Amino acid sequence: MKPYYDSDGITIYHGDCRDVLPSLPKVDLVLTDYPYGNMTDYGAYEDTKENLVCLIKDTMPLILSQSDVSLIACGIANVFYFPSPKWILSWHWQHTNSGSSHWGFNNWQPILAYGDDPYLKNGLGRRQDCCPYSQRQIERLEGHPCPKPLDIWRWFLLRGSINATDLILDPFMGSGTTLRAAKDLGRKAIGIEIEERYCEIAAKRMSQMVLSL
Repeated sequence: MKPYYDSDGITIYHGDCRDVLPSLPKVDLVLTDYPYGNMTDYGAYEDTKENLVCLIKDTMPLILSQSDVSLIACGIANVFYFPSPKWILSWHWQHTNSGSSHWGFNNWQPILAYGDDPYLKNGLGRRQDCCPYSQRQIERLEGHPCPKPLDIWRWFLLRGSINATDLILDPFMGSGTTLRAAKDLGRKAIGIEIEERYCEIAAKRMSQMVLSL
């Protein structure tokens, strides 16, 4: 498949990840944010609970077979639809509520972790499994309904990737936050997105200069 965008170690494919994943090389880290099954308007994908369950069934075996480590943002209501992770990392809002749940407000969001902790595996000691977040400042990107905070995504990318030579994959790329984080941190990355207008947003973000961290 011809890339939608390919420059400076960042590659974007416009298509269904179920079609693209089998042709990709094995990667060091998958960092991705699945749809939530709550009827969010993503454009080309109909975000029903039934479609999400099918998507998980179709894609998780591919993701886990092609990555050493996978960190999956799943939405707190969907944790039990996914294969059992090795651990659950999280990020949580401080001094505010991020959403409602069956038990009131939820202040945290799970990140399902598959594979071995790269820091422990390489004798680099223990690291935190939770990323605190004190300010709810999310970049609004030309109408994307569910962007993630870039600084949180950099934190999780560094939590799952210890080498600058690592290859990162996001099969549900959206507006390209994983790829932007990878570029800022000097990693190569591949993104896949079914909605073309989000590919365009991501490509524009990739053309920006690397941010000073």
